[in-house]
Formats: sequence, C-alpha cells, structure tokens
Amino acid sequence: MQFGNTRRPRRVTVLLPLLGLVVLAVCGLLLFGLATVRVGVVPAMIGVVAALVPVAVVVPALLWVDRWEPEPAKLLLLAFAWGACFATITALLINNTAEAVGDLLLGSGNGSKLSAVVSAPLVEEAAKGAFVLLVLWRRAGEFDGVIDGIVYAGFSATGFAFTENIYYFGRAFADNGFGDGTNPGVLAAFVLRGVLSPFTHPLFAVLFGIGVGVAARAKSPVARWLAPIGGYLGAVALHALWNSAAVLGGAKTFLNVYFLIMVPMFIGVVMLIMLNRRREQRIVEAALPGMADARWIARSEMGLFASLAGRRKWRQQAKKQSGPAAAKAVAAYQAAVTELAFLLRGDVRKPDSEQRRSELLATLRSSRAEAVRLASANGDSPRRGTQDG
Repeated sequence: MQFGNTRRPRRVTVLLPLLGLVVLAVCGLLLFGLATVRVGVVPAMIGVVAALVPVAVVVPALLWVDRWEPEPAKLLLLAFAWGACFATITALLINNTAEAVGDLLLGSGNGSKLSAVVSAPLVEEAAKGAFVLLVLWRRAGEFDGVIDGIVYAGFSATGFAFTENIYYFGRAFADNGFGDGTNPGVLAAFVLRGVLSPFTHPLFAVLFGIGVGVAARAKSPVARWLAPIGGYLGAVALHALWNSAAVLGGAKTFLNVYFLIMVPMFIGVVMLIMLNRRREQRIVEAALPGMADARWIARSEMGLFASLAGRRKWRQQAKKQSGPAAAKAVAAYQAAVTELAFLLRGDVRKPDSEQRRSELLATLRSSRAEAVRLASANGDSPRRGTQDG
C-alpha cells in the first residue's frame, strides 16, 4: 500500500506494471493452450470449473488470516497470477526437461518419478516463493512478519495449484469421464485434490513464507539468511515426501503420510497463525494509548480499534448511517492506524521509517476527516470519539 504523494517516473508507475501484466497474460494463455492440446477443450473447461472450487476454499481462509493488517488487494491478485502463470510455466519447462533427462539416464518411465520427487519440489517451491522475496525486496518497510509471509506465499501457491489442477482434472475427465465403480475419473481426482488436500501447495509454500517473515523481523544478519533458507528446505522436504508417497508408495504409505505428517503440519501452521494474529492484536493495543495521547485518534475510539469485531461494526454502522463512502473512509482510517502501530513498535528498524510515518499520519488524518465530513453531511452525529481527538 502506498501512502502520500511521492512521485515516481511513469516508466515505473505505468510501463513496468503493464509489462508485468502482459507477461502474465501471455503465460496464462500459453498454459491454457497447452492444456487444451493435451486433454482437449471440453476436458480443460471442466478442469477450470473443478479447479475453482479449492480456490473458493483457500482464498477466504487466507483473507481471514490477513484481517488485522490487510495486504493491498492488487498485490494479492498479483501473487495469485504469479503462481498461476509465471511460476507454473517455469516449473513446467524445468520439470519436463528433468523428466526427459531422467528417461534418458534411468530408462523410459523413470523420468516422471525423478521429476516428481526431485525436480518438482526444488523448482516449484522456488518459483512460488520468489514472489514473497520480491515483495520483501520492493516493500521491505511494509513487510511486517510471519503473517505477511504466509499470506503472500499462500496466494502464490493457490494460483499455482489452480493451474495445476486444471490439467489434472481435465486429464482425469479425458481418460475416464466422471468415473464409475471401476475407473476413477474426474470425481475421484476432485475428491483427492480438491477435498482431501486443497491446502497442500499452500502448506508447502507457507513454510518458506514463514522463513521470510522471520527474516523480515530478525535483527541478526545470520538469521536473515538462515530463516528463508530453512523455510525453503522445509518446503522442499515436505513437498518431496508428499510426492514420494503418491508416486513411489502404495495406498497405505500415502495415507500414513497424509494423516501422520501432513495433517499435523497443517494443524501446527494453523496454531502458528493464531499465535501471530494475537501478536498483531497486541501490537495494535499497545500503540493505541500513545496515539490517543498524541491526539492522532480519539481516546473513545481505542476500544473499537482493539478488536476486529469492533472495527467491523464501526464500518457497518458508518455504511448504514452515511453510505459506502463513509465506510470506505473509516476502513482507510483503521488501516492507517494499524500500519502506524506496526511502524511504531520499534523491534525492527524499517527503511525510510520517518517518511513513512509522515505519510501514514497524513492518511490517518485525511481519512478520519473524510469520515467525519460524510457523517455530518448526512445529518448524523460523528462516530463516538471523533470530536475529542
């Protein structure tokens, strides 16, 4: 999220984003074209429909994780597109090459196993995780820790899984239709990939996102290097284990890996998310008294800022009384307060912190003034506390 009126060259603000969108669009068209060539148009379309279902489960879950300090929607969309297009086509090219080399060196049929167990984990986790590193590099001042890493990695991995599922579901339909008692078709593939394991790719990638999030807050230069490396190796190891169980092991091995490793890992990540969401709430709560003393916020608003339920009710009431524009202004006010709270916590030095502080304060004041103006224009009393700050 950019604040203030800092001007950048038009080649940066217009041409580079446009070029990036063109590249992603070309990659997406190329991938869909490959899918239709391999399985046919109708199976590919059925694959698209089936692949949307896991996305509809995972994306809301990631947005729930990101509620305290929401990341810019355009960046989340870009993360999804990166995974669905750029990361997928990169992995496709390298994995196909690894498969061909494996067939040549190990004999026909063994190349796919080499690709699944070795190449895919190494390449796919690097391709998905590259976006998280890009965000940290370009927006280090706004990368606030583990939750940010989880969200960006999760969106990139969800995009990757979406494109991958289109091919798997489409191929299953092309080979066996919807399936019957003897041949597993698209319904069986959907149950396996869309019902039992929709979080598989996000879970792998989240390990790297956690490592990057730890590095973003680490004071030690050694930790800044080791945390992402450790997260990447963890993601690769878990991915390789999952693929090995599916490709090399039988049904019993697969179920053992699923219930004894994957499910506990998923539960562990959820617990880590809950702890970090609570940590984010404490950061905001700790900063509110100082903000009230500085008269940046009204003291009577502190209780509303301190809980997600209070914030939501505040926005709903603003919308009901003064319209969508007022709710949007309140949301911008809340977001600026949260960003400022993270900036002021002082546990990690942020680049350009003074400039960003000034930008956040300007946004805070302007959005608050707009919310009050809209409330007054509609004949309503300003939200409680807006007059004593």
